Amino acid sequence: MFARHDLVWLSARGWEQVLAAVPHAQVGALDAWSRAGWPAVVRRDEVTQTADRLAVGFALPPRPADGLKVRVAGSVAIADVERHAAPLPLLAAMDTVPERWRAGLAALEQEATAHGFVLGAYGSVALQAITGQAYLKESSDIDLLLRPLNEAHLRDGLALLARHAVLLPLDGEIVFPDGRAVAWKELHAAMDGTSSALGTRVLAKAMDRIALVRLDELLASLEEAACPN
Repeated sequence: MFARHDLVWLSARGWEQVLAAVPHAQVGALDAWSRAGWPAVVRRDEVTQTADRLAVGFALPPRPADGLKVRVAGSVAIADVERHAAPLPLLAAMDTVPERWRAGLAALEQEATAHGFVLGAYGSVALQAITGQAYLKESSDIDLLLRPLNEAHLRDGLALLARHAVLLPLDGEIVFPDGRAVAWKELHAAMDGTSSALGTRVLAKAMDRIALVRLDELLASLEEAACPN
């Protein structure tokens, strides 16, 4: 039901749970976040988490003094999630990214659409678009999510990201049908087109664990999703 980077809007009781558990120094910022109606972001499950709870997180804007982005972890009852949405589409963030990225991102978005991809955004790009606060710096990356339908689609997507990464600071993950996600740069490096590469292990992140997974296993999960019968 929930996946990493999803957006969730909490009930008043959910916010009470979050505010009661966070460090005192962050209460004011998160109370303002609540009053603004901004969502929390779903993160990986905690080790001791029960099935009726959801791990969420908040990344506050970089502090003016040192540029540090404070991240606050929380946990809420699933019953106190009022609304749930997939990560923000990149298209919805285009008007808030720096001018120096806009032409390149527009070209990437257009080509991605032609290949059947809906690019999701997370991290600083998404948070700046959602909150209107200043998250992006000169050193910021553009964190994207790409969900391939099969192996050929995956290869098209990796080639697409690699081409546009020459001009844009692209980062992010490839999300497989079962929810596991691998950094696209790591996956691109592993998929060198040879049969020996299929035994390569890559770091895959899921809601309940992080594990090294064989590349051929991930590719098989794509084909299983494409041909469920």
